[in-house]
Amino acid sequence: MARPAIITVDDDAPVSAAIARDLRARYGAEHRILRASSGAESLELMARLLLRGQPLALVAADQRMPGMTGTELLARVRADVPDAKLLLLTAYADTEVAISAINDIGLDHYLLKPWDPPEERLYPVVDDLLSDWHNAHPEQTNDVRVVGHRWSEASHLVKTFLANNHVPYVWLDIERDEEGARLRDLAGADAADLPLVLVPDGETLRAPTTVAVASALGLRTRAERDLYDVCIVGGGPAGLAAAVYAASEGLSTVVVEHDAPGGQAGQSAAIENYLGFPRGLSGADLAQRAIAQARRFGAEMVLARDVVALEARGPVRAVRLDGADDIEARSVVLATGVSYRRLAAPGLDELSGRGVHYGSNAGQAAACAGDDVYVVGAANSAGQAVLNLARFAGHVTLVVRGESLATSMSQYLVERIRADARIRVLCSTEVVGARGDGHLEHLTLVDRHTGATTEVKADWLFVYIGASPRTDWLGADVVRDEHGFVVTGHDLLGGRRGKDWPLPRPPFALETSLPGVFAAGDVRSDSMKRVASAVGEGSMSVYFVHRYLATI
Repeated sequence: MARPAIITVDDDAPVSAAIARDLRARYGAEHRILRASSGAESLELMARLLLRGQPLALVAADQRMPGMTGTELLARVRADVPDAKLLLLTAYADTEVAISAINDIGLDHYLLKPWDPPEERLYPVVDDLLSDWHNAHPEQTNDVRVVGHRWSEASHLVKTFLANNHVPYVWLDIERDEEGARLRDLAGADAADLPLVLVPDGETLRAPTTVAVASALGLRTRAERDLYDVCIVGGGPAGLAAAVYAASEGLSTVVVEHDAPGGQAGQSAAIENYLGFPRGLSGADLAQRAIAQARRFGAEMVLARDVVALEARGPVRAVRLDGADDIEARSVVLATGVSYRRLAAPGLDELSGRGVHYGSNAGQAAACAGDDVYVVGAANSAGQAVLNLARFAGHVTLVVRGESLATSMSQYLVERIRADARIRVLCSTEVVGARGDGHLEHLTLVDRHTGATTEVKADWLFVYIGASPRTDWLGADVVRDEHGFVVTGHDLLGGRRGKDWPLPRPPFALETSLPGVFAAGDVRSDSMKRVASAVGEGSMSVYFVHRYLATI
């Protein structure tokens, strides 16, 4: 791939030279740094790049320019190169304009002038923007290729695993892509062998498990040590926060995740109310940043392994894995989060993975291009999914059991959904049936007021209802409430549960009924069920891990 371009735009010649100099010093080896003195000149530069098929990574424009303001220019760039990163250089007096541009044109960041010293004020911002751009534009030569069928559940699972672990891949449908059919024939593969996973410099994988895919890609599927200070079960926001704080404070730390770090939040196309990110960020971006932090401090990640039991072995806690050696640790943090509840309607189970999906990742939207898509749910996760799917789908319908969205969804999402002509909302409605020949083709809806049923054409159904905790594997030593969520802290001592605590000392906050085992995030009884609170509880759990370790 040609070196990606960075265009700087400023009508003040000394300022233009200064920012070009600073960017060239840091990024010139891997990027082309191009200067323009006006919006019109920068658009000409951009046009030449596009005609030559050369990538544009970033445009940094001053706000106050004659003829065309920075925001007007960046709006043109967003329309012509939607994936380019946009940086507005502005004075304090134009802050309101910059904030409006975040909503109006999708501005990625604004930077107050002057930016000296660049090591503190310019480079960290540009580093983040270029990192995001490069993650979204990996070179194709070393991509994993997945060959399969569009409506195959096994193909869907492999693609989801790769996407959630930020592994670039090329999807080749044997019915739509000649190259996919050619590769299938070259491999001598039949339907039982699909999907094929073609790893550069590796063996062809036929209908592989996620463990086999992870191993082929060099992802760690087994722990390295015999004993850890803390084992964190679950790699969502709570688990990753716990890993960052534990590892940074010198505790030997391992995270076990059955799928990929990020959890449900990692599948979100946009988290727009997370503190410190005025434009919002994707769940995948948040997860990737947290993973990098945790690994930087020395935390291990064990992927694609299911945890099947938790045992107390004297002062040690043992986490038992399916298909791998047990992990022993002096303390454990349960951060397994929740999964979406299954929708009970005839025909849905048979079509699971064949058009019917529970949750989705942001990249799945492109597969729905031009199709009829239905989403069930009324919480923020459903709202974010609907907005993301509407960018590609022919029609998107949100099905809601309640009377309105406002009772369960954040207002900013409700307003955006109402303003989007591509989205229809059906309140007081339920999905009561599904049918299709090999994949979803029709849904049956019922009006909860009248009882009238309607059959509609549907290619995809994404379900975002309720929350079921992943606690079936915990033994009787870990007390759960009537819904399966883990009970912690003072709730173990009295009140509604009676006494479920075995020691003379009171339990630490977040500590479960098994001393030395803590719960954080959505899996904990009475937790807030928000990304920010999960991060807070994951961080806080490490404080109590330290206090517990001091007692043994």
